[in-house]
Amino acid sequence: MSRYSQITLVKSVQDQKRRYANVKYPQITLDPQDIYVYTTQGDRYDSLALVFYKDSSLWWIINRANPSQDSSSLYPAVGSQIRIPSPYKLSTILAQYDSLNQIV
Repeated sequence: MSRYSQITLVKSVQDQKRRYANVKYPQITLDPQDIYVYTTQGDRYDSLALVFYKDSSLWWIINRANPSQDSSSLYPAVGSQIRIPSPYKLSTILAQYDSLNQIV
């Protein structure tokens, strides 16, 4: 599944090119059940999402939960402590994402 499969395509009025609409992400609040890990060489957000959520396409949740990391990279800084939002909050986070991006 492509990470862009749920994002709406829009056409520009000026040049008729198709582009992806801006994605809006929910605020991911702290939770006592969040998991904290220290990253090692080769860790990527998608591989961490696969381990903790059994779904690599949810990489953006871990990325967005760690604003001190470079959000344009799939690799968190080696040796840094990052927060993995609790798997129990996934349904809430995904519902908020769908609502913000008007996905039905």
